[in-house]
Amino acid sequence: MHVFVTGASGWIGSAVSVELISRGHQVTGLARSEKSAAAVAAIGATPLLGSLDDIDVLASGAAAADAVAHLGFKHDFSDMASSGRTERAALETMLGALEGSDRALLLASGLAGLTPGRVATELDVNPAVGVDSMRGGGENLALSFVDRGVRAIAARFAPSVHGDGDHGFIAAITAAAVRAGVSVYAGDGSNRWPAVNRADAAALVVTALESAPAGSIVHASDEEAIPTREIAEAIGSALGLPVASVTAEQLTEALGFIGRVYGADIPASSLLTRKRLGWAPTHQGLLADIAAGYYTPRA
Repeated sequence: MHVFVTGASGWIGSAVSVELISRGHQVTGLARSEKSAAAVAAIGATPLLGSLDDIDVLASGAAAADAVAHLGFKHDFSDMASSGRTERAALETMLGALEGSDRALLLASGLAGLTPGRVATELDVNPAVGVDSMRGGGENLALSFVDRGVRAIAARFAPSVHGDGDHGFIAAITAAAVRAGVSVYAGDGSNRWPAVNRADAAALVVTALESAPAGSIVHASDEEAIPTREIAEAIGSALGLPVASVTAEQLTEALGFIGRVYGADIPASSLLTRKRLGWAPTHQGLLADIAAGYYTPRA
């Protein structure tokens, strides 16, 4: 299978590309710079120069492939509305290129905000609809193309896709703890976060591309509900810093959009994903990765 991967040089996309190649698939990876192109080539994939704003490049990449893994996203936390509009346009383009072909398009979606305060499952409907909603309403847009001849698959990722080299949410929260000299959590810290190891997430994406039926929703969530107080304590222990409670407002002031997510209660199950696809995560959990020093600043 020839797979076009957006975000191919990124944290998740590079791992997925390696997993695809290890299973005998061919990968063309979108690369927005010469540096990214070199990184894509280094893992054995073919780089395609362009960005998520380059509609013609996205259309040609999707049209030439047997499947698309759309894992790129503009993470501009200062202007998430603009990021959502870019996401919407990119998806419309690639879905249009695949329409009527029965080829697969798997897109990266999220678990944050899906069902606040209760455990989210694969049966829950994403409330984001339309270009002005979270991530441009991309998940519902993609799934609407099932009736138009696209094997659309939504992969909902935990907010922490962790591992050595992670520069996402946990890295940002850790960096803030270093700057402030204290590791914090909101309120009593009982709000819960799901998490998944990067390698396990990559294996799930490739398995879904290979075998998930049209309209599938899969949850890349190994650990269902880690209290954020435990995350803060693990960060504090790894850094040798005190741990303290702050208000939700203070957390948002310190971390912006990331703080709002960190203060949310967003547990998520992957029971149906495991049953349907035989996914069985094997790598260590988030707290073990933090204790291993993966988020500790290095010289």
